[in-house]
Amino acid sequence: MHIHDVENNQLIEVEIVSALGKMPSCDDGWNFEWNDLIKEKNTKTYILKIKNVPNSIEGILQLRIENDMLIMNIVEIAPYNIGSNTKKFDRVAGCLIAFACRESFKIEGNYKGFLTFVSKTKLIDWYRDKYGAIQAFGQRMYIDDVAGLRLIEEYLD
Repeated sequence: MHIHDVENNQLIEVEIVSALGKMPSCDDGWNFEWNDLIKEKNTKTYILKIKNVPNSIEGILQLRIENDMLIMNIVEIAPYNIGSNTKKFDRVAGCLIAFACRESFKIEGNYKGFLTFVSKTKLIDWYRDKYGAIQAFGQRMYIDDVAGLRLIEEYLD
C-alpha cells in the first residue's frame, strides 16, 4: 500500500496498524481528540503510518460494528495532508477508506461488504465522485460491495 509524496512525486510505502499509545489531538492541529476517542467502547481505531518510520501518523480511522453493519465512525487525515495546493501526501484517505471496505467483507450477515458512514454536508459530493459512495438519506452514505472491491484493488495494492 502506498501514498503519494506530492513534493517529490514518489510513492511511499505505508501500513495500517491498530492505534496504540499517544495519539494526536486538537493541540496538534487535528480536528478530534484521538486520545479520548481511542477509549470508546465497541470501536477499533487504526492509524496509517509510513512503514519503518516510528510515530508517523498520516491518517486515522475509527470503525464500529452495529447491527451487523460496519460503520466508519471517523476518518481523519493529518492536517498537513489537507488542501490541494499544500498537502504533503495524497491517497491517505483512499487507503483508509479502502481498508475499511476490506474490513466490511469480514462481517457476517446482510451487510457484508457494505461500509456506512455519516458525511459532512460539504463532503457528500467528494465521497460520491471519488469513492463511489451512495447517499442513502440526509448525510448517511454507504459504499457497496462493488465499489468497495474497486477501492481495495486501487488503494491496497
